[in-house]
Amino acid sequence: MSRVNVYNMSGEKLKQMNISNDVFGVEPNEAVMHAAIVNFLANQRQGTQSTLTRSEVRGGGRKPWKQKGTGHARQGSIRSPQWTHGGIALGPKPRDYSYSLNKKVKRLALKSALSSKVLDKTFIVVDKIELETYKTKAVIDMLNALGADKKALIVLPEGDAKVIKSANNISGVKTSLVNTLNVYDILNHDYFVVAVDAVKKIEEVYA
Repeated sequence: MSRVNVYNMSGEKLKQMNISNDVFGVEPNEAVMHAAIVNFLANQRQGTQSTLTRSEVRGGGRKPWKQKGTGHARQGSIRSPQWTHGGIALGPKPRDYSYSLNKKVKRLALKSALSSKVLDKTFIVVDKIELETYKTKAVIDMLNALGADKKALIVLPEGDAKVIKSANNISGVKTSLVNTLNVYDILNHDYFVVAVDAVKKIEEVYA
């Protein structure tokens, strides 16, 4: 078990808590984290880009000139790829870029990402992250008090509309729930700000 400090939303240290080494204390595996990020980004691709082939471009049904005797190279259609306004040769067509990773690889990647935040001392535990009303300034004040005033990922144990909507207006800040955590978001943010209850849920799922 490792120990980390627990703060309140005002940045005051309240106590220390134990965190599982099985989740937050593994040696970060860069190759596995890289594989998880590439997989995540590939799965985000829509794959809807498309170009018209020569058969899909309007026109070009008539042979532009006879086969022989003109001095020109032989042509069968003005919509061939070498013509202006012709079809595209070997252009992109709609496709599915997504693929799946082995479950063990995904779990190791997430544990590696979490452990890297603990090692970098950018893993900040807050006793409770909650607001009385919708107020962006309250989230900004919390992050400034915690020293997480750059890009920060705020992790909640369950959905809280007041916190989520208040944080949405802040550039570089994103909220996430335990069940939607991913390696890309963890590593793409400078600070990992997490509620105590969310830490316990992460340990329940991944320990």
